[in-house]
Amino acid sequence: MKKLLIVSLALLGLFACNSKDKFKVEGVVENSDKQVLYLEHTGLDKTVILDSIKLRKEGKYAFKAPRPAYPDFYRLRTGNQFITFAIDSCEIITINADAKNFSTEYTVEGSQTNVDIQQLRKSVHAIQQKVNALSPDLSTSDKNEKIAEIEVDIENHKEVARKLILQNPRSSAAYFALFQQINNTYIFSPYIKSDKPYCAAVATSYNAFMPESPRTRNIYNLVMDAIKTERQAKQKEAWKEIIEKSGTGFIDIELNDRNNTLKKLSDLQGKVILVDFSAYESEKSVQYTFALRDLYNKYHAKGLEIFQVSLDRNKFLWEESTTNIPWICVHDENGKYLSTYNISSIPTTFLIDRKGVILNRSLDFKILDKEISKLL
Repeated sequence: MKKLLIVSLALLGLFACNSKDKFKVEGVVENSDKQVLYLEHTGLDKTVILDSIKLRKEGKYAFKAPRPAYPDFYRLRTGNQFITFAIDSCEIITINADAKNFSTEYTVEGSQTNVDIQQLRKSVHAIQQKVNALSPDLSTSDKNEKIAEIEVDIENHKEVARKLILQNPRSSAAYFALFQQINNTYIFSPYIKSDKPYCAAVATSYNAFMPESPRTRNIYNLVMDAIKTERQAKQKEAWKEIIEKSGTGFIDIELNDRNNTLKKLSDLQGKVILVDFSAYESEKSVQYTFALRDLYNKYHAKGLEIFQVSLDRNKFLWEESTTNIPWICVHDENGKYLSTYNISSIPTTFLIDRKGVILNRSLDFKILDKEISKLL
């Protein structure tokens, strides 16, 4: 009977929640006689006023608003001061504050998420106050000392935020932590290597549980852009390394051929080399292979070597296709050298002279024929 009663009460609560389909925020704002208190929705693009009340001497207030389809952020505002809080159901939250220090001196009941958000807000507010106190009149040593202190405070804040994120990356507090700012600069950034795992944890969790939420798309797209940017930066750095090494040597490639024999690009140094990244499973592979064969037959006796790196996913197909290939052909099964040589599409070729200088990339075969002829 006791279990039945508990279940019944829970169901009643659920039905009541669904029937009202609203959330409620209430409380008392002390020292607020005749001030106007606003309830606002904080969207991704703008903040919208939902309701307002002119406070009386006792400072009591109560707002109701439609429950959001997905967890979202709201705020109470009086004048230029505001309190940010999150809503993810038709919950009832009590926020008591003092109008004199409205943004920081308040208490929250009924939501652990909003207690966490309060802790994060107070921490950043304290750091921002220290930043604001930096004066141009300070001596260099005093200024450096205060900046060092601020940096320690920021790291301590981030450590608290990291733990909170790892405990529950799906919480609104975790999302909130990633978008806090000091001097209009985000404390966390997916573009910073040490921050990326925490941004990714929130993005992945939101995408798994709330894929249609606008905030999910916001954080997920941000993280994906950071990953793409990092990948592009690595490719540019790799290509820069290749350019810098031109004249003194190329980046070596070491892979096995179809007979499981290790082949090294560096073993061909002193000859004119055409390095080719391609795949036999490509639709145009037959015509492409004939074009390579023409070059090889024409210039191999004069000193041309072809070092072909196959990117075929089907190893068996590659082995069968290279049975009668006269040049060196190795298999890069895991795409190990794609970033090293900045390969974004195939086929891609590199022409290397006898000194190991990379001269050209992806030339048309007619032009390539002429360039090889000049080198030999």
